[in-house]
Amino acid sequence: MRHKTAHCAEGALFAAAVLAYHGEKPLLMDLRAVAEIDVDHVVALFRRGGHWGAISKTNYPVLRYRDPIYPDIRSLALSYFHEYFLDSGKKTLRAYSAPFDLSKFAPQKWVTAEDELDDIIDALDESRHFPLVPKKNLRALRPATQFEIRVTSAREWQRPSRSKRPKANS
Repeated sequence: MRHKTAHCAEGALFAAAVLAYHGEKPLLMDLRAVAEIDVDHVVALFRRGGHWGAISKTNYPVLRYRDPIYPDIRSLALSYFHEYFLDSGKKTLRAYSAPFDLSKFAPQKWVTAEDELDDIIDALDESRHFPLVPKKNLRALRPATQFEIRVTSAREWQRPSRSKRPKANS
């Protein structure tokens, strides 16, 4: 918060803290991508009327908030599948974690911590994950089309040009 920037995991931790403040269970879900070619995505989970929703911080508009309309966690995770692809069109989302309960950690370990939260993120990454795509269907995945790639390329925060980036040690 001090730097006014956040990655998805930091945004999900913040959303989980807000949900906990309002009396809800602070839950995260890790969406695992193909290793070495794409990055995972972390969302905060919540339930309304027995259905799951998610809060997410991302630069990509299609990977953000999910309304609480999903009957189970797998359905919610699948809602991210078609929009999770590289610029080449390759779809990379492969697995999702079980709901990861942050209430098993003391609040000073994640809500008010000044240090990096690597231990919590590592525990989330090591938690139980479930496959999204049956192995026998991996070859049948259709890449995103050029149109899909183009219309989902909007970014909220553009990387500053080299001339406008802060210089090292400044």
